[in-house]
Amino acid sequence: MNSILNNKSKIYKQLEKLRNLAQPFFLPIDQCNGYQFIWLLLSLLFCVGGIVLIGLTGIISFLNNIQPVLVDKYFGGVENTINGIWSGWWGLFFSGLFLVGSGSFFALRKQLKNRRWLHWLILGIIVLMLLSVNGINAGIGFIYKDLTNALNLKQEASFNNILIIYGCCFAAALPIRVLQIFCTYKLGIIWRDWLTKKLVSDYMTNNAYYTLNPNDEATDVDNPDQRITEDTKAFTSQSLNFTLGIFDALLTFSLNILILWNISRNLTLSLFGYAAFATSILIISGRKLVKLDYNQLRYEADFRYGLVHIRDNAESIAFYAGEKPEKTETERRLLEVVNNFNLLIIWRVIIDVMRRSTTYAGVFIPYLIMSAAYFTGEIDFGSFNQSIFAFNIVEGSLFFVVNQIEELAKFTAGISRLEGFQSKVESISKIQPTRNQNIIPNYSSILINNANLCPPGSKKAIIKNLNLSIEAKQSLLVVGPSGCGKTSLLRMISGLWEPRKGIVQKPKTGDLLFIPQKPYMLLGSLREQLCYPTEVAKYSDEHLTSVLKEVNLKTLVDRYPNLDIKQDWPRILSLGEQQRLAFARLLLNSPRFAVLDEATSALDIDTEKKLYSLLKERELSLISVGHRPSLKDFHENILELNGQGDWKLLTSDKYNFKD
Repeated sequence: MNSILNNKSKIYKQLEKLRNLAQPFFLPIDQCNGYQFIWLLLSLLFCVGGIVLIGLTGIISFLNNIQPVLVDKYFGGVENTINGIWSGWWGLFFSGLFLVGSGSFFALRKQLKNRRWLHWLILGIIVLMLLSVNGINAGIGFIYKDLTNALNLKQEASFNNILIIYGCCFAAALPIRVLQIFCTYKLGIIWRDWLTKKLVSDYMTNNAYYTLNPNDEATDVDNPDQRITEDTKAFTSQSLNFTLGIFDALLTFSLNILILWNISRNLTLSLFGYAAFATSILIISGRKLVKLDYNQLRYEADFRYGLVHIRDNAESIAFYAGEKPEKTETERRLLEVVNNFNLLIIWRVIIDVMRRSTTYAGVFIPYLIMSAAYFTGEIDFGSFNQSIFAFNIVEGSLFFVVNQIEELAKFTAGISRLEGFQSKVESISKIQPTRNQNIIPNYSSILINNANLCPPGSKKAIIKNLNLSIEAKQSLLVVGPSGCGKTSLLRMISGLWEPRKGIVQKPKTGDLLFIPQKPYMLLGSLREQLCYPTEVAKYSDEHLTSVLKEVNLKTLVDRYPNLDIKQDWPRILSLGEQQRLAFARLLLNSPRFAVLDEATSALDIDTEKKLYSLLKERELSLISVGHRPSLKDFHENILELNGQGDWKLLTSDKYNFKD
């Protein structure tokens, strides 16, 4: 009993994850619940079904007026079905469903704003095309019956006429199927674009990209790049495929089950029993695939990230001649991929054998049941073939899940990864600042009051009871042995790390700019490198060129006179050139406070002096980390850290680097 409850709980959780990913594209999740979403999907079927019924009725009426003999001879079965619907209570039933479906969309019209109505419209067109093709297939069953009877009775003229009708049905189905495929791809790329933008927006809000630790192999949000790109692409395409596959199966079943029931009730009941037995076994067996596919997605992403890491650090690896450890690590990640895939092979083969066995066994069922009726003369040869045709179509709809068991396992694994990432970044992006937080932004200066700073995940303070004030136009140099917490202090000042106790007051975003030892080089043009993070339209070419010359990068202007050229800048520019470019970026942005973490370590003393002089001329407040005595000339105060939590604050004229 507990096992059944656990399974139900797992299924419910998985459906809830699917809803969190899928519903917002069609309905706002904060305004509509999951039942409303499912009901609207059913309402779409009601609306499309009503439109098709009305359209088919109109076509038959039109043909009856111009070619009644053609309708009576070749479309008699379709005409009788339509007349039977409208003459009985079925007509009222289908009309009621159409009105209910239309009313449901009208009732939720406010929730369909922001172009969500377009998503439903495209989905409706796709379902309409599916229903049209299935309607043609149902009619082909009757045509196939007449065609085989004419062939069996050697009625050549009748056979040729029916064959023409048969060909016209396929000709009519072709553009319908093409339009369905086009709309499916179109809806898929619209959905992927919408979902990707939403994930990227959340990922870049409240420093979610920084708060998460995607490089830790033990994290539950590994490889965000893969989740935003590959997992999003797979989810949107697979969601549409499965949704439309289910719609197609339902439509196929609905249009052909009555035909099969009228031909043989025994055959219909046998099909139900056989399908239920085979589906249950294969679904139970396929549960193992979900976990294996989940692991495979992660191992593949880890393996790819390792190769990207080698590409991004190719020069450093080459300098170290570190090919052997990189090769070892790459092979370790590849081994995880291969070992897990070997398990996947075993289970996929097992399930494929079971699936093919059920498929092959199903071939014999209509022959075993219908052959006796044919031999006794109860049905003709055409009806015998029509029963096999209808059986195969209905069997395909009932076995939809079974035939997609491997794809369903991948889809389920992808849902878990993508929804887990989505919920994580959403929770971080929606965090609102609290009044009692330790870091207070939008302050006119930098003020640190009794702050204890501990690295994330540690309780040991690397800086204790720090009291510090940096007003406008003031400057501070932070010194100390390696690992004493200098960069950690800058992270706290920038607001990336919070003190365990105490208060940090800092300027607003834009008034404080941080330059690390290895400057950040974005993927873009030289113009975008210089202007980052502000808009490129803010500065003219003359302004940008002038600043480059100020920071001793005239040779860069000579090499790349076109500022819009895009290159692999981290590889092309030396570290010294990158640091000078970072200073040019700093001069262009003109913040009130600049935080520099050994930002001139790759430069000579004269260049360092010139760059700091430029900052002083612009009256920027400076907080620098460095080891060179020459930096003392550009800072009024010096903060010395010892790595044990203690610190000393001295004026620059009283500090001696030799101590």
